Amino acid sequence: MPVFDASRLAGKTVIVTGASAGIGAATAVLFAKGGSNVILVARRKDVIDAVAQQCAAAHKESGLSQGGKFATVQLDVSDKTSVASLWDKIPQDLKDVDVLVNNAGYVLGVEHVGTIKDEDIEGMFATNVLGLISVTQLLVRHFKEKKAGHIINLGSIAGREPYAGGSIYTATKHAVHAFTASMMRELVNTPIRVTEIQPGMVETEFSIVRFRGDTSAAKKVYEGLQPLVAEDIAEEIVWAAARPPHVNIAEVLVFPVNQASATINYRGPKA
Repeated sequence: MPVFDASRLAGKTVIVTGASAGIGAATAVLFAKGGSNVILVARRKDVIDAVAQQCAAAHKESGLSQGGKFATVQLDVSDKTSVASLWDKIPQDLKDVDVLVNNAGYVLGVEHVGTIKDEDIEGMFATNVLGLISVTQLLVRHFKEKKAGHIINLGSIAGREPYAGGSIYTATKHAVHAFTASMMRELVNTPIRVTEIQPGMVETEFSIVRFRGDTSAAKKVYEGLQPLVAEDIAEEIVWAAARPPHVNIAEVLVFPVNQASATINYRGPKA
């Protein structure tokens, strides 16, 4: 048996939002490898269909008999009407959900206060905060009925430390942190677990979106150090979900080795 025992995940059903790329896609594949059924939720149907195929391949490679059921749901978490219909879009044999991973979110731009567009502000709050809350409210009712469940929210170091050029994004992630912490206190008299994963510097498609498609600007953020990758965070998510039922991993703050805070990091000498 490996040191990291994921056997408790075998046969469980997991919803992953924002599963089309980056951390969400890596998390879906790793749950599949652990023998879970996975419902992949994202806006880009063709992309999550491709990720679902990766999940199927990972599950087959694992040789596990449990799990192996995968479904895709095209949904924009910022659309309340769409979120309200989520349950209807989940196949009947996958409605007994055990874990929710709220991964959908994004950051757009590095403008300072006074020059930030209203649509950028509204978009980040609609997805990162209101969308996460809407999906959580839907699932927490289900978890209360079944008297079990695990909600894993993707926070960020930005939810602990504000920084210049990130006023709106850090505000959304502070909101996620407050919401998650309050919910954990509200559910303390239930078997429902609540976890917040707080990544530091992770290089994914997410970084390119921040710079509005400017790949070179995105890469400069990580020059001189080795950032985390999506699979690093996926491991923390799946590890937290695989703990015994009486163990709740409340928060996990994850940095690359050369990062110490939102703004403190070490860059090696240029070659």
